Amino acid sequence: MGDLPPDLDRLRTLETWLVLSLLRVREQIAAVERPVRPERPVRPERPARPERASRPPAASRPARPRRTPTPDWGISTAGIGAPVAEIHRGDCFAGGKPLQPISAERARAELADGVQACGVCRPDNVLTRP
Repeated sequence: MGDLPPDLDRLRTLETWLVLSLLRVREQIAAVERPVRPERPVRPERPARPERASRPPAASRPARPRRTPTPDWGISTAGIGAPVAEIHRGDCFAGGKPLQPISAERARAELADGVQACGVCRPDNVLTRP
């Protein structure tokens, strides 16, 4: 082979280049051989749960207690950690504890009497509109 360099340093350099080239060619071959879209593995069928089959029908089970509906307006009472009462929207998260539901008319009256409005839900913006 007369076309190869005679010294060891250049032969090692050529070997490194050929190995790297071979790796790139093999990566390209693997990419071409891969399917366009990988097939999804087939899930095995699950057997039916026996505890569901043996459950009594809904009509014979005791009913779960329903959540109370969220009021439109509420008032949080003054107490430990809350020095003053505040008016809140019913869905306000800043009340801290459950709100005492009140009507919109009572909320307006409480705001007019000087009860503080919540700084988060700002019920005064809605309730004091003409």
